[in-house]
Amino acid sequence: MTIINVAVVGCGAIAQRRHIPEYAVNPNVNFVAFVDPIFERAQELADQYGAKAYASYKEMLREVKPDAVSVCTPNYLHAEVTIAAANAGAHVLVEKPMASTDEEAAAMIAAAKKNGVYLMVGHNQRLMPPHVKAKAILSSGILGRVLTFRTSFGHPGPERWSVDGKGSWFFRKPEAIMGAMGDLGVHKSDLIRYLLNDEVAQVTGFIGTLDKEGTDVDDNATCLLRMKSGAIGTLVASWTYYKGEDNSTVLWCENGVMKIGTDPTDQIIVELRDGSVERHNVGAISTNEKQESSGVIDAFIGSLVTNTPPSISGEEGRKSLAVILAAFESQATGKVISL
Repeated sequence: MTIINVAVVGCGAIAQRRHIPEYAVNPNVNFVAFVDPIFERAQELADQYGAKAYASYKEMLREVKPDAVSVCTPNYLHAEVTIAAANAGAHVLVEKPMASTDEEAAAMIAAAKKNGVYLMVGHNQRLMPPHVKAKAILSSGILGRVLTFRTSFGHPGPERWSVDGKGSWFFRKPEAIMGAMGDLGVHKSDLIRYLLNDEVAQVTGFIGTLDKEGTDVDDNATCLLRMKSGAIGTLVASWTYYKGEDNSTVLWCENGVMKIGTDPTDQIIVELRDGSVERHNVGAISTNEKQESSGVIDAFIGSLVTNTPPSISGEEGRKSLAVILAAFESQATGKVISL
């Protein structure tokens, strides 16, 4: 059996709730290091899993030389840590958004290529069972072309998710760079590209801070997207859905409509123009309240064990990032941005 020695850099909520538990149950994984500037956080995990704790990722990379690194840091460090890990010869799984700028994303991809390592971005929405099923239904052709769509991701904000609550880095612009758009919007730009097997051609963004006090990162965004195919739709990201989470997508097509995540039981409902209705109960979409396995860790480790490039590659992450960066540019300039 191939054993992959894994180091986790950043030991906050996404590491504690997704990466670490999913690595822990993967038979091909051996933890070698945990890194966090709050050293006690790293030490606690290192004790639990028989690994070493570090406050500095640079020191860890020099001493431990892991096979693979999960980058679970605040957004502003994604590129820096990824490039350092790749230069140290480690494969990298980086959380989304993969970077703060397109230049950073390009440098990360170049570093992975130069060092002969894989770079994967944690766009878990592609791997959620309802979205996998939706992709298969769209690919079957039963619905015909997608004409219009809406995709939204909203919840009450990172206060309850982050291990630091209201004091979280999510609300500090120098560390977060962007708010709800980096947290949730980029998930949906990635999902719509994946589902439609299409690229975004034009973006208009309305982005602002409407209700979160004491922060200058965005807590809401509504974007208009035109795809290369001509399909048009909306993308919404919000941290002010105080009455509960919404992670739904509706696709209006030539032959009917597909609703994803709109029903508590049947995650996919297909209503055709001939009056027939198909309902699919295929497993839930993960929420902050109810964690499901993201599938990301198994996909990453599977990629390394079989020496197969990850499907959610750095290039894919870069294209999804470009959409939200264009939305910010649109908000700043008042113009429609072409990609």
